[in-house]
Amino acid sequence: METLPYVHRDISWLSFNYRVLQEAKDPAVPLLERLKFLAIYSSNLDEFFRIRVAGIRNLKKVGKKTKAQLDFDPREILKEIHRIVNRQQEEFSEIFEQQIVPELRKHHIHILRRLDLNEEQQRFAENYFRDNLLPFVMPVLLVKRRIRPFLANAHLYLAVHLRQKKRPLIDSEYALVKIPSDQLPRFIPLPSNGDRHDLILLDDIVRNSVSWLFPGYDIQDTYSIKLTRDAELYIEDEYSGDLVQKIKSSLQKRQVGPASRFVYDREMPGHLLEYLQDTFDLGKNDMLPEGRYHNNFDFFKFPDFGMTHLKNKSLPPLHHPTLHEAEEPFQIIGKKDQLLHAPYQSYHAVVNFFEKAAVDPAVTHIKVVQYRVAKHSRILEALMEAVRHGKQVSAFVEIKARFDEAANLEWGEKLEKAGVRVHYSFPGVKVHSKLALVRRMEDGKPRLYTYLGTGNFHEETAKIYSDFSLFTAHPELSAEVSNVFSFLENIKPPKQEFEHLLVGKFNLRPGLYRLIDNEIAAAKRRKPASMILKLNSLEDKDIIAKLYEASSAGVKIQLIIRGICCIVPGLKGLSENIEIISIVDRFLEHARVFVFHNGGDERIFLSSADWMQRNLSFRIETIFPIYDPDLKREIKEILDLQLNDNVKARIIDRYDQNEYRRTSTDIPVRAQLETYFYFKRKLE
Repeated sequence: METLPYVHRDISWLSFNYRVLQEAKDPAVPLLERLKFLAIYSSNLDEFFRIRVAGIRNLKKVGKKTKAQLDFDPREILKEIHRIVNRQQEEFSEIFEQQIVPELRKHHIHILRRLDLNEEQQRFAENYFRDNLLPFVMPVLLVKRRIRPFLANAHLYLAVHLRQKKRPLIDSEYALVKIPSDQLPRFIPLPSNGDRHDLILLDDIVRNSVSWLFPGYDIQDTYSIKLTRDAELYIEDEYSGDLVQKIKSSLQKRQVGPASRFVYDREMPGHLLEYLQDTFDLGKNDMLPEGRYHNNFDFFKFPDFGMTHLKNKSLPPLHHPTLHEAEEPFQIIGKKDQLLHAPYQSYHAVVNFFEKAAVDPAVTHIKVVQYRVAKHSRILEALMEAVRHGKQVSAFVEIKARFDEAANLEWGEKLEKAGVRVHYSFPGVKVHSKLALVRRMEDGKPRLYTYLGTGNFHEETAKIYSDFSLFTAHPELSAEVSNVFSFLENIKPPKQEFEHLLVGKFNLRPGLYRLIDNEIAAAKRRKPASMILKLNSLEDKDIIAKLYEASSAGVKIQLIIRGICCIVPGLKGLSENIEIISIVDRFLEHARVFVFHNGGDERIFLSSADWMQRNLSFRIETIFPIYDPDLKREIKEILDLQLNDNVKARIIDRYDQNEYRRTSTDIPVRAQLETYFYFKRKLE
């Protein structure tokens, strides 16, 4: 069987992260927002090494039989990853040092190093070190063949090259000093005059006074380093025993996992780098050069000095026309399906839905799936309030939501103490659906109200993640959502088959195949056939093969993919009918939307599921139809804005150049801004 063209998922992810870096590079982006995109790029890359690269490194250790089953060589992929990341890091340093720093100076913001300080600033830096840093810096002299010091995950250190004052001709000695950016602000304002704003990084305050820590030594130079550690939870047998306890135990090991990346200042001399490599038993594949500073996700906290003109213009979330402060949301939903599109529309409509359900005397039951939630969640507070009002409340808590495991366990315990019936993850499956169900007594009969979303019940991320939320009282849809909850609570397959929903582990993958095959059949009959697919990630090989088949048959396929995209478009005879764009802008594109031509009677679906193997084969995901014609029209109009974006859309092609999509028209279309004003016009 011929191997179809396929981009390795991790190489594709690096291409996505480069699109984030492009936003930092774009002079049209407000200056302080460019710093934010540097932070996003860095944060993304840290997680990538802690999860994906750590996993690939482990694959190098498996036996020949296991390696033979892989469709890639782990060593070659690691080499390619390092090549791409090194190139991107060089560009990162260039963007920061040669573009952003000079622009900051134009606005009287100066990032100073220790040799730039005047006398007053020098005194300030020394006093700051003495008064604030001394309890945290923890200097350690490195001695070969002794117990090596432990490098905490993602903590900053200075590697110090020094010589004894009394014996300057003997060999160099080396030491480590912790930079306590986990305890203190990374950016420290300095005494400044007039409208000038001087600041210094915490790293350079430590550098400025590091000689205090090593009396009797001359400091030759200092260089920053950082080690990130494998963050995957390796649960030896996920299919038996107490999964909650196993995850709790694994979380304790996350901060002490094996090295996944050692980053160092690329100006570091070879003798110091070799010494550190030997001291910490690091291989060549562990070592990645960066600029002078690491943990650049700290740029999230870069001070703005009140310069709001250097940030994005505010787009305050708009009120949903019917649900925002609705006293009777169930009456509104009962008459007509309602759709919310955050962050353009305020997420308060979702919060209000739960808060009203909690105190409504007619509501008897509330059920919800918790995947990721805010630290201070009004939605979960409403669930606990509902218990106090005598309602039966249950929550399915997914404790395998990466990096939210501890928070979800904590919320689960809090909900249980409040009287909520909590169901936890079960082995072998991750639950990623975004569902809620409210049972309400009306005229002596129960009626179900359902929430289905593309994003989490998270009031904070709803301010920056673009997602759809559907509220419906559609009886068949609601009954099928009830069946999903029955499965989650009892771990028994529902007796009735799903006809409206496509649900992971049941009918999701075959349902998608049927929808695509329907378009293929139409194209073969020379009838109009098309698909518009908006996703975060497209990685599953079988579904990519199906899309190649559809393109070859003549189906017109338009893809809007934010992140991983493993399909190769534009290949004659295979994928020439596939066009792909990716939009990276001020909001994170998170909604999944599928539109099938269906002989002119378009079928439109929203979903929690990306088209990745894990989502389609190993998770409980939900794809749900939109039946209301007004909502279908609204979704199509928003998709049209995205498909016509000529400001923030990049072309995804076989050359992987991430070129901005420019059209011949001289009218700029920036989909996210246009979407905001689309909803604003609806309120006028």
